[in-house]
Amino acid sequence: MNLGKETETLEFKKTTGELKEAMISISSILNKHGVGALYFGVKPNGDVTGQDVSESSLRDVSRLVYESIRPQIYPVIREEILDGCHVIKVEFNGADFPYSAMGRYYLRTADEDREVTPAELKQFFVANEYKDKWEKTQSGASSKQVDKIAVRTFYERAISAGRMTAGMYTVSTILKRFGLVDGEHLTNAGNVLFGNSRPVTLKAAIFATDEKLTFLDMQMYEDNIFNLLKLAETYILKNMNWRSEIIGTEREEVPEIPVAAIREVLANSYAHAVYNSNTYHEICIHPGKITVYSPGTFASTYSPEDYISKNLPSSIRNASISKILYLNKSIEQFGSGFKRIHSLCKDANVKYSYERSESGFTFIFFRKSQKIFHSNNRTKGNADLNKTEQAVYNLLINNPDYTREGLADATSKTVRTIQRTLDSLRKKDLIERIGSDKSGYWKIKT
Repeated sequence: MNLGKETETLEFKKTTGELKEAMISISSILNKHGVGALYFGVKPNGDVTGQDVSESSLRDVSRLVYESIRPQIYPVIREEILDGCHVIKVEFNGADFPYSAMGRYYLRTADEDREVTPAELKQFFVANEYKDKWEKTQSGASSKQVDKIAVRTFYERAISAGRMTAGMYTVSTILKRFGLVDGEHLTNAGNVLFGNSRPVTLKAAIFATDEKLTFLDMQMYEDNIFNLLKLAETYILKNMNWRSEIIGTEREEVPEIPVAAIREVLANSYAHAVYNSNTYHEICIHPGKITVYSPGTFASTYSPEDYISKNLPSSIRNASISKILYLNKSIEQFGSGFKRIHSLCKDANVKYSYERSESGFTFIFFRKSQKIFHSNNRTKGNADLNKTEQAVYNLLINNPDYTREGLADATSKTVRTIQRTLDSLRKKDLIERIGSDKSGYWKIKT
């Protein structure tokens, strides 16, 4: 007899010789789902092998549950006979989170029990509470405060992608179909997706160096997710490097970072973000890297590397937002984002990384060589420039009328340091002073 596969709420142990491991499984299932079952006498693959069951073995299970699990739980522990084999079944539930086993905390992920710190466990519960309530809660926006063009564009693209059947849709029917309205108001999900009251903020900037110190451009966009995705993509594509290649008889423009990878990162940053009045998304373009920041901790107990190396189910924080982005084909396939990004970057020889913090998740594309930005989107490589020289040079490209004092203020350097930097740039034949110190300007040599 076979009981099937282990799941997030079902665990098998071959014998009661695995009692301690069983306690860990019980606590991890309770923390993730609050209810579950565990069998002794069943192999991990589900085959029922049975074991010796006596009053003593039942008491051993009961005693260890009492001694190991905190807060206290009161499971149902009984003997069962399956296809002639004696097994012990433990059914348990609890809502007094979090639960520990032998003083340690665990979370269930697929059929595995993962040890976590109390802080990580707290983040998990906060995220779960958010996931269960936020999207469906009424927003402050009425059901009339809708970007109708964005809604129509959404369902036209979804139909074109083959992810929605063609039909006579209206803005109202789309919002109701996907649960984006509640009475006379948009839900929170409906508002951030299609609201016209500028519900989501995106900050985008170009920096002179790899530090967030001297910026060459700074923009703030306030709109809905549907429109911000396009704005974010356009900002990155406009301000990164492209090269021309001859393929056959055609000239093709090739980006330094695959466009599909950028789209995947952006879509996932909005799909899995935590939204509230104090959060914002952020794009930073540096000479050596491009970063995409999303508010809210990483939505899964798995790591990005796990999603790349394994075939894992997606951990979805915002189900309604994710569904809309999937239907629109902004998201290619649930659970495949990191695998797809990894493959695209590997093929293009682009390195990447990420940073996780309590406040958010940052994806980092590393650029192949440091470039200096021009205001007209041309680039010139200068590997010999130090950070200050690079920052000053970029500032002069965008504003040749800068004074020494202005450059010092923009770079947070002293006037003396700026003068040495200008002298160095002149020696490298990159700049030339035209006119007097008071009324002249800097000429950029190319």
